[in-house]
Amino acid sequence: MAQYEYTAKNATSGQILKGTMDVPSRDEVIAFIRKNRMILVSVREAPKQLSFKLPGAGVKTRDVVIFTRQFATMINAGLPLVQSLSILAQQTENQTLKDITKAVVYDVEAGNTLADALAKHPKAFSGLYVNMVAAGEAGGILDTILLRLATFLEKNDALVRKVKGALVYPAVIISVAIIAIAVLLVFVIPTFSSMFASVNMELPLPTRVVIRASDLLTRFWWAIILGAVALVVGLRSYYSTPDGRRNIDGMLLKAPVLGDLLRKSAVSRFTRTLGTLISSGVSILDGLEITAKTAGNRVVHDAVMQSRQSIAGGETIAGPLQNSGVFPPMVISMISVGEQTGGLDEMLTKIADFYDAEVDVAVSALLSLMEPVMIVVLGVIVGGMVVAMYLPIFDMVNAIQ
Repeated sequence: MAQYEYTAKNATSGQILKGTMDVPSRDEVIAFIRKNRMILVSVREAPKQLSFKLPGAGVKTRDVVIFTRQFATMINAGLPLVQSLSILAQQTENQTLKDITKAVVYDVEAGNTLADALAKHPKAFSGLYVNMVAAGEAGGILDTILLRLATFLEKNDALVRKVKGALVYPAVIISVAIIAIAVLLVFVIPTFSSMFASVNMELPLPTRVVIRASDLLTRFWWAIILGAVALVVGLRSYYSTPDGRRNIDGMLLKAPVLGDLLRKSAVSRFTRTLGTLISSGVSILDGLEITAKTAGNRVVHDAVMQSRQSIAGGETIAGPLQNSGVFPPMVISMISVGEQTGGLDEMLTKIADFYDAEVDVAVSALLSLMEPVMIVVLGVIVGGMVVAMYLPIFDMVNAIQ
């Protein structure tokens, strides 16, 4: 999409108007001017400006959450759609989202539906977002849908933050441990090794192991780094395959403590997403397909897609979900009751609220367990290295006495 500068004249007052538009081609600028009953004076592509973006710069989930909440508030207050989008484009701080919003304004003014305009920007607006907006436009309840969507995005963002926050602490501790061990092996242990070599004494086994590890790190650090990089690249490549992702995600779900947290967050995300879609008027088949794509776990994705096939064949959702082994019996029973009573969306929302609280408990349990475990592991490794270096010194002292 290119930016064009145009100059036009008002047909009645003769006033000269100038502006810029982000559109695919020059013809669309001309069409816009004619549609608004203006006389074209000139149109040209704007000169490109150098821009520098940080790696990974784009539209963050938090930006979309704020955008949706403000959008919902304005639409619910009765502001016209185009005016609301124009205001959002002016006040949005994220430059990428600002450009996207301007493009959406242009598409809506050109006669496209809001859902179609949003669908052109999948990096900012997911399939769930677009389908809910489409359902809101079709039912004439866009304001209600946007409020519901804003609430859903806020709760989903909060859930993701909780899970990520629970994983930050262990990652920091592990990083500090690796750095501390590397410093000891590279700078401290060689000093002891030289001292022991000068006295020509037989070293205990723990001391020899530590010195050998120090020699390997100082001599072959480049091979260790290359090996670590190759391992990461290999895991990423394996994870990008369907079988690899299914196996790794399955192992993570079975991991002690962490697996419980991931399972509860997956159940919460699944039930809240599907419940929000169904209550917004999206069909159950479309809702399951969208939910599967946003599951974040291949095992859950496959279970949801099997449920979709089950529904398409005239059966229930609960069966395939139960066979996956991911969803607890309580969840299966509540979904089954919701299907039978016709209140599936309400039942799914209740499950999501319950598991949001369960995620909080799981996060607290993980942090309370990881802290002493990490401290003990770090203490054993570092303390073991220190003791291994002092064992020969104790032997030397005993020999002197």
